Amino acid sequence: MTGSGIFGMLSQQLFGKEQRVPPGPLPVHFLSERDFATPPASGLRVTWFGHSTLLLEMEGARILIDPVFSERTSPWQKAGPKRFHPVPLALDRLPDLDAVLISHDHYDHLDRHTIASLATRDAPFITSLGVGDYLERWGVAPERIIELDWHEGTTVGRLRVIATPARHFSGRSPFGRNKTLWSSWVFAGERHRVFFTGDTGFFEGIADIGRDHGPFDVTLVKISAYSASWPDIHLTPEDAVRVHQLVRGKRMLPVHWATFNLAFHAWDEPPERALATAEAAGVELLTPRIGEPIEPTQPREYGPWWREVR
Repeated sequence: MTGSGIFGMLSQQLFGKEQRVPPGPLPVHFLSERDFATPPASGLRVTWFGHSTLLLEMEGARILIDPVFSERTSPWQKAGPKRFHPVPLALDRLPDLDAVLISHDHYDHLDRHTIASLATRDAPFITSLGVGDYLERWGVAPERIIELDWHEGTTVGRLRVIATPARHFSGRSPFGRNKTLWSSWVFAGERHRVFFTGDTGFFEGIADIGRDHGPFDVTLVKISAYSASWPDIHLTPEDAVRVHQLVRGKRMLPVHWATFNLAFHAWDEPPERALATAEAAGVELLTPRIGEPIEPTQPREYGPWWREVR
């Protein structure tokens, strides 16, 4: 990055006028064990916990995706981006899990405190190449760690979980970049298919994922933390809708927003832009409140709840 780029970002950080933090409390659907006592009637249920943390229940398997339950997404819990809303369900109240999936090693996707707690469970951890070193260091038994290269897969119950390409980077400090892999993910069952982008910028190869693994009942697509300063590593909302179309998704659930201030845009700009683009393209956007379980194959109306925040 050039000096002018660094100074431009610093100026934007200090003097930008965007409303990067919600002006009031976000509406959260708080969960209990009862929400997961009955399997989904359709065989597919997704619960968005905010940012990229999701609980995927699919054809009898339950997979926790990119769990971040800490107050901050940072090396230190006394500094760094602080969450906008409470977690919908405490970590120790989660139902039994069949697997935990970690897309890559960035702090807003791989949280040490959360992993240390989940390490006491019996579920395997599925992740990208190299990320297992962190998991083992934080208490996960080596035999429970499954690292995958792109196009490799593993089985969870009746599901096939496949690591697919993404355009991003890795590293938890400026001095250890790109020593681990980052991935998008396909969840393929007998009746349903789900695609999760992880963190990615747009790349032409995204259409290959749709050709090889689609169509998908629902896509879990990141829409936030974009900037002109890093156009290649994060999707814009318009890119996100295009990705959904290219992978042949039926319905799109926007993720990677509403929880942390990680970029220079207003906190509610991503869903507004995604909604406008989706409507123009004829794409069905699912916008449940944080913590609200949904069955994507049984569509219903979801309003733009972020407009209610004052």
